[in-house]
Amino acid sequence: MAYDSFNTDKMFHLEKEGIMAIYQLHNDVISIAVESRGAELKSLKKLDSGTEYMWCADAKYWGRTSPVLFPFVGGVKNREYRTKGRTYQMTQHGFARDMEFTLLSQNESELWFVLSSNKETLEKYPYKFTLKLGYRIEHTKVTVLWQVENPGEETLFFSIGGHPAFNCPLEGGAGQTDCFLDFGSTDKVTSTRISENGLALDAVDEYILENGKLALTEHLFDRDALVIEGNQTDTAALCGKDGMRYLTVTMDAPLFGIWSPPGKQAPFVCIEPWYGRCDNENFTGTLEEREWGNQIDPGQVWNASYTIEI
Repeated sequence: MAYDSFNTDKMFHLEKEGIMAIYQLHNDVISIAVESRGAELKSLKKLDSGTEYMWCADAKYWGRTSPVLFPFVGGVKNREYRTKGRTYQMTQHGFARDMEFTLLSQNESELWFVLSSNKETLEKYPYKFTLKLGYRIEHTKVTVLWQVENPGEETLFFSIGGHPAFNCPLEGGAGQTDCFLDFGSTDKVTSTRISENGLALDAVDEYILENGKLALTEHLFDRDALVIEGNQTDTAALCGKDGMRYLTVTMDAPLFGIWSPPGKQAPFVCIEPWYGRCDNENFTGTLEEREWGNQIDPGQVWNASYTIEI
């Protein structure tokens, strides 16, 4: 759905698989729109030009825009995981992205949403949680904020990640292969190779960068996402054919993904800060032992964020 028709009201309701809400924020430079289903960022616009930076969720290529990945990032081996002496089924990237969040607070520069564990979630993920997802705008920047609280009486084990998709190319008359990724001051990145089943392999691909840049070639994503592990850089930007950045994601996340659907020539690229990752193809451990996982003691809170700047 295009968001060119958004009015100046902060909220309106629409019918799409039931009633959900769209919430808006704007300042003098940018506007954003967030859908209550999944607390998903659906629009980021520059006001003077009307330029839209977020992917429109055209299902021909990929029917999402910026889902939150929780309580898993990536897939689990054989679509199952083990914890508390039991085996549970789990789909890729968890379930939060498909659930309705509740608006927690809203002011001129911030939106906060909340999702809490319930009977449905406890049947497939036996941990109590409170997930709060926030958006803060400042000049040309959107900060995406995550807060995970443990209201239970046992340690909470989880992963969380972002999956924002950005229009690429941004300008008309160009294609994705005219664009570049910019990883900042580093001269190379290594990517964990992903299997056809969406699991991590014990192999990496090395990409040599020119002035921090990597060309978006036709076959770059033939092996699925690039998975950049181990804090190799805190910056991933998209550049047009002139080599200049038009959107930059900055993060403290220990790893991140870069993805566009292979073989589709899709006009978007995802830059995905992750605190978690898919299982290794040889993994036989428990939820507590998953690589890059996180844990919170009872009554404690875990915070993280990343920024999108245009």
